[in-house]
Amino acid sequence: MNSSVKAFMFDVYGTLFDVHSVKEKCDELYPGKGEEISFLWRQKQLEYAFLRQMMGRYDTFINITRDSLKYALNTFKLEYSKENEQSLMAAYKNLSYYPEVENVLTQLRHKKLAVFSNGSRDMLETLIHNSGLSSLFDEMISVDDVKQYKPTPASYGYALHILGLEREEVLFLSSNGWDIAGAKNFGFKTAWINRNNLPMEELSLEPDRVYPDINGIVEWR
Repeated sequence: MNSSVKAFMFDVYGTLFDVHSVKEKCDELYPGKGEEISFLWRQKQLEYAFLRQMMGRYDTFINITRDSLKYALNTFKLEYSKENEQSLMAAYKNLSYYPEVENVLTQLRHKKLAVFSNGSRDMLETLIHNSGLSSLFDEMISVDDVKQYKPTPASYGYALHILGLEREEVLFLSSNGWDIAGAKNFGFKTAWINRNNLPMEELSLEPDRVYPDINGIVEWR
């Protein structure tokens, strides 16, 4: 593909990194409950970010992640301890990245590569450093710098400012349909990484491309 794209900007959680890789640690601490905890934890994490944005009560993603974990444990009537919380929060800073990620990023090094996440820097930078992928990125952009969660236009506007490019020169990638809709609404080119084979969001904002994993984006190089 003859592409005018100058930068590839990646969402992090669910796109590059498997958020449900924490279920192993959850299972270790709460046998037989790992998958349930992991899925509810992620669900509430997103919900709390959206609710706080709508209510004008911003808090950092690390605090939201901790609150979501507490909710999940309370829902399943599981014992909470500070030690278990610290262990599970540490697991969230050591998520596994998807198998194809390193190879694809390496192929795209001739373009500007950035991550753009709702994760606060105390989560985001630690995760990417621990993964060994940090040298592959030119920018690590967090919404915490402007206290505006995706999918607000202000959040994408901040990311564009950091990149110093035009909207149409950026390809934004996310596994989250709501994030893709937000980025498309802002004016980015978009590629939905539909890892779970989900239906399209009914928001009248379709992505430019849909791929089952990030291997497909090399056609934009």
